[in-house]
Amino acid sequence: MEDTLSALRSLMASHSPPLDALVVPSEDYHQSEYVSARDKRREFVSDFTGSAGLALITKSEALLWTDGRYFLQAEQELSDQWKLMRMGEDPAVDIWMADNLPKEASIGVDPWCISIDTAQRWERAFSEKHQKLVQTTKNLVDEVWINRPPAEINAVIVHPLKFAGRSVADKLKDLRKKLVQEQARGIIFTALDEVAWLYNIRGSDVAYCPVVHAFAIVTSNSAFIYVDKRKVSVEAQTHLVENGIEIREYTAVSSDVTLLVTDELDSVSTAKVALAETEARKIPSETDKSVNGEHQAEENSNDLIWADPGSCCYALYAKLNPDTVLLQQSPLALAKALKNSVELDGLRRAHIRDGAAVVQYLVWLDKKMQDIYGASGYFLEKDSVKKEKHLQSLKLTEVTVSDQLEGFRASKEHFRGLSFPTISSVGPNAAIIHYSPKAETCAELDPDKIYLFDSGAQYLDGTTDITRAVHFGKPSAHEKACYTAVLKGHIALGNARFPNGTNGHALDILARIPLWKYGLDYRHGTGHGVGSYLNVHEGPHLISFRPRNVPLQSSMTVTDEPGYYEDGEFGIRLENVLIVKEADTKFNFGDKGYLSFEHISWAPYQMKLFDLNLLSPDEINWLNSYHSSCRDILAPYLDEIENAWLKKATEPVGA
Repeated sequence: MEDTLSALRSLMASHSPPLDALVVPSEDYHQSEYVSARDKRREFVSDFTGSAGLALITKSEALLWTDGRYFLQAEQELSDQWKLMRMGEDPAVDIWMADNLPKEASIGVDPWCISIDTAQRWERAFSEKHQKLVQTTKNLVDEVWINRPPAEINAVIVHPLKFAGRSVADKLKDLRKKLVQEQARGIIFTALDEVAWLYNIRGSDVAYCPVVHAFAIVTSNSAFIYVDKRKVSVEAQTHLVENGIEIREYTAVSSDVTLLVTDELDSVSTAKVALAETEARKIPSETDKSVNGEHQAEENSNDLIWADPGSCCYALYAKLNPDTVLLQQSPLALAKALKNSVELDGLRRAHIRDGAAVVQYLVWLDKKMQDIYGASGYFLEKDSVKKEKHLQSLKLTEVTVSDQLEGFRASKEHFRGLSFPTISSVGPNAAIIHYSPKAETCAELDPDKIYLFDSGAQYLDGTTDITRAVHFGKPSAHEKACYTAVLKGHIALGNARFPNGTNGHALDILARIPLWKYGLDYRHGTGHGVGSYLNVHEGPHLISFRPRNVPLQSSMTVTDEPGYYEDGEFGIRLENVLIVKEADTKFNFGDKGYLSFEHISWAPYQMKLFDLNLLSPDEINWLNSYHSSCRDILAPYLDEIENAWLKKATEPVGA
C-alpha cells in the first residue's frame, strides 16, 4: 500500500502540470456501481472493498469518502495511512478539496471515470481559489497497477423477446420520438444497463450484473453499439444488424462522438443502409413516416446532442460543443424502470422460485444449527444446549452457508448467477450494513446471535433481492423490540397508499417512524428499483431520506428494506421487492389517481423474533395474510418436509 501511494505521488509530481491531488473514483468508464475486476482502481489503491467510495491522494494525505452503509467496513479495511471521511458527516470531497488544497492547485482525474455532473460541480467549487481540474491523458492508477487483471472476452448474448417483452424496433421508435420532442438529433448512452435494455442484449462483463461493456449512440436515422467485436457471436451480430444497429469497436466511440458533433456519423453506418434496402422492398404505409423508428432528417432539423450528465463521462462531453448539448437525464432511465407486462410476469415468477430457494435454505439451516450446535432452532425459544466440540468439517461459517443458499438457487429454472455478493452475516458482522464475508476471515455461525442474510439472483425472467434476519436460539427482549420496530416499518411502507406524483422521499418516513419512536434509525435508503434480468440497483427512482424528485409510477419495482444496526452486537434488515400498482380507493381527491404496492417476494418472518404485543390488529392481519400467501404460492416448489416446515413457520398468529 505504501509503495502504491509513493508510486502515485511520484507520477503526480512528474505530471504536466504537476498534480497537487489525484482523485480515484469507484466508477468505470460507464459510471457503474459494480465494476469489473480490472476497473476496481479505488479498491486497489485503498484496500477498501465496498461498492461506493472515492479516494483522494494529496502530496501528504490519503482520504477515503464513503456512505453510511460502509462506515464500519471502511474502519476495518483502511490502513493507518488513510483517513475515513464519512459522507453526510464530514465535508463533501469537492468542499474539502476547495478548502484544503492550495490556491491554483491542480487536481487530476481520469475524465473517463467521472460524470459530467460531478466534474462541473467540482469546477464550480474550485473557481474561487482558481484551482483547476486536470484531465489526465492516462489513468495513473493503471500505470502503477502491475498485476492489473486482463480484459475478459465474454460473449454478447441476445435477450429473447419472450423475456424482454418489447422489441428493439419498438424501443428505438419511442426513443426517436423523444429526440424529436427534445429537439435533438442524437444521443449518447454510456450506462451499461441502458445499452443492454435498449438493444435487448445481455452479457457477463461485470460480476453479478448481466451487462456488456459497451457504449451506444442513436441518431434520427442510425444506431450504433461500441463493443469489443471479439465478443459478438454470429447470433448477436445477426440480431444487431437486423435491427439496424452498426457494430463498432469499443474504442471508436471517442472519434465517433467527434463525427456526431460534425453531423458526419450517419455516413459511416452500413447497418442503416442495409436496413433501408430491406425496408424499401416493403409497401410503405401512408401514415407511417418512420422506418424502424427512424425519422427522416427533414422531420428533425434540430442540432442538439443529448447526454445524461449523471452517467455520461466527462471525456466524451469534452468532445461536444457546450452550446449544442442537451444535458438531461437519459430517456431510457424511466423507460427501463416502467416494466412491461411480460417483464412484470417474469419478475413475479422469478421471485416465486427464489422464495422457494430461500425457504429450502432456512429448512436446511434450521436442521444444521440444531444438529451441529444444539440450537433450539427456528421455532423454539430456548437457550442452546452446547454440544461437544464438533468436527471442523461440520463447522458452519458465513461463507459455507452462503454457498449452500446459492446452491438452492442454482437448481431453479432460468438461474444465471447471483445478483450481488451475498451478505451473510452473524452477530456483530450483521451490523456492517454491506458486509461481505471472506472464507479466510468470516465468522462461524452462533446459535445465540442474530443471523442476517441479504441475497438475490439473476434469472432470465427477472432479478431478485430479499433479506431476512433469524435467530436459532433465544433472542433478547431488546433484539425482539428492534426486530419488531423494523417489521412495523416494513409493513407500513408496503401497505402505503399515495397519490400519483409522490416521490420516494415522501414515503421514506413511513419505514422509520416505528424506529424513531425508540430513538433508533438506520444509515441507508429504504428502497431501490430492481432490474429485469439487469442491475439489482436500478433508478431513476428510490425511497430514501435523500431527496430525489422522481415520482413513483405504476409498473415500477422498488424494494422495501428498513433496518437497524447496533455496532458490535447485531444487525436487522427485512426486505421484499414490491411492484407499484394502481390502488382501488373509495375516493379520488383531485382526480390524481392513487397508487399502492404489490409484494412479490415470498419468505416467512420469524415469529419468535417479533413481539406480538407491539403489533396492531391491522399489522397482525397483514402478517397472517402474507404468510398464507407464502404457503399457497411456494407449496408446489417444495417437498413434503419443506412444506411442513413452511406451514409451521407461517401459522396464523393472534393478538
